Amino acid sequence: SELPGSYEKPAEIRGEESRLPVRIGIIRDAAFQFYYSENIEALTRLGAELVTINAMTDTRLPDGLAGLYIGGGFPETNAPALAGNTPFKEALRNAVEDGLPVYAECGGLIYLGESMVLNGEIFPLVGVFPVVFGLDRKPQAHGYSVLETRAPNPFYEVGTEIKGHEFRYSRVLKYDGDPDGLIFAVKRGVGFIERRDGLVYKSVLALYTHVHALGTPEWAKGLVAGARNFRKVQ
Repeated sequence: SELPGSYEKPAEIRGEESRLPVRIGIIRDAAFQFYYSENIEALTRLGAELVTINAMTDTRLPDGLAGLYIGGGFPETNAPALAGNTPFKEALRNAVEDGLPVYAECGGLIYLGESMVLNGEIFPLVGVFPVVFGLDRKPQAHGYSVLETRAPNPFYEVGTEIKGHEFRYSRVLKYDGDPDGLIFAVKRGVGFIERRDGLVYKSVLALYTHVHALGTPEWAKGLVAGARNFRKVQ
C-alpha cells in the first residue's frame, strides 16, 4: 500500500554504500510476518547482512549481531509459543542490556512488552517495557500516521517527521510509564497512548507505527548506523 509523500528512491537506498557488511537480525516467523520488501532492500543496500531469526523455536540470538529488527504481525496467534520460549526471551533481554540496537514496530512492540492477556490467560513476553497488552475484536487503529520526533532516541534525530501507518487490534491494558516520556508526538493517527508513541530503553526503540523506507529514509540509515556504532564499541 502506498504512503503519502515522494517515492523517488533517495541516494541512501540506491546502493552507494560500499562499506563492509554489518549483521542485523530480523525476526521473521509465523508471528512476525509484516515487512515491506523496500525496507529489506534499504537495509541491504546500506550494508546490512540480514540474518533471519525465529522467536518461537530459536534458543539464542545468532553470533555477531550488531542490530535487530522486529516487524509487525500477529503475535497473539502464536502467544503460547512465544511466551514458552524462555531461553530466547532471556537471550534477547540480555542482548538489550548489553546495548544491542533494536528497532521494533507494532507486533515487535508487543513482544517486547511485559505480557499479553488473551481470553483471561496471561502470556509473559520479553519484558523490556512495562506494558500489558490486550486484544479487541475491532481495529484499534487503522490508517496513515505521521509522527514528530520530540526527544533523543537511538535512531532518529530530534525534529524528524515519521510517515507510516497503523493497523492493529491490540490495545494497552497497563503502562507503568509517563506518556510524556514517549519520544513521538502523533500528528496523525492514534499512537501508543495519549497521542504519543515511541518507547525507548537503552538502544531499543519500539512503536506502533509501521514505517516505509521510501517514505521515511531516515529509518534505514538510523538502524544501520546504530548497528555500525555498536560493532565498533564491542
